[in-house]
Amino acid sequence: MSALYTVGSGTPGRLLAALPPLAVIEAHVGVCPVGRTTFEEITREEPGQQILLDRVLDLMLITALRAWFTRPGAQVPAWYRAHGDPVVGPALRMLRSDPAHPWTLPALAARTGVSRAGLARRFAALAGQPPMTYLRKRRLALAADLLREPDATLAKVADHVGFSNAFALSAAFKREHGVSPSEYRTSVT
Repeated sequence: MSALYTVGSGTPGRLLAALPPLAVIEAHVGVCPVGRTTFEEITREEPGQQILLDRVLDLMLITALRAWFTRPGAQVPAWYRAHGDPVVGPALRMLRSDPAHPWTLPALAARTGVSRAGLARRFAALAGQPPMTYLRKRRLALAADLLREPDATLAKVADHVGFSNAFALSAAFKREHGVSPSEYRTSVT
């Protein structure tokens, strides 16, 4: 079976940079959670088939990526290992699950049970950047994804990703991407 997985946003940039042009996962490495029944189901031409295909492909891609990064001798990027760290992992999950929250380093440190300096040092060492830099980049990547939707206003996007207003988002977006949100939207649609 073969499939094409297209990526049209900035969100997975670090992931793509960590992969070779072709990554081959041998059948005995990892476990594919998609069984025979699922394969039979996705071949049936019935309502909802495309959604089912998309979700199965997501599941297979995640499984393949996990197998790639956990295979013997793998050169695993630090940011991938950071997800398994008992301090940085929960911090990453909090920032990813609620990027619009008004996070501060002290609040994040308190929620992870370590000092601000300890969290900042450990996060930067494992994730490759300080926590608030990670959060800003995450917010801007999400904003880029949301700007692809034609009915998304800049104010709604700013609110959704945690910027105080459309002007603040626009200024940060231009610094990060080199173009204004409206220029970006025009170039990707």
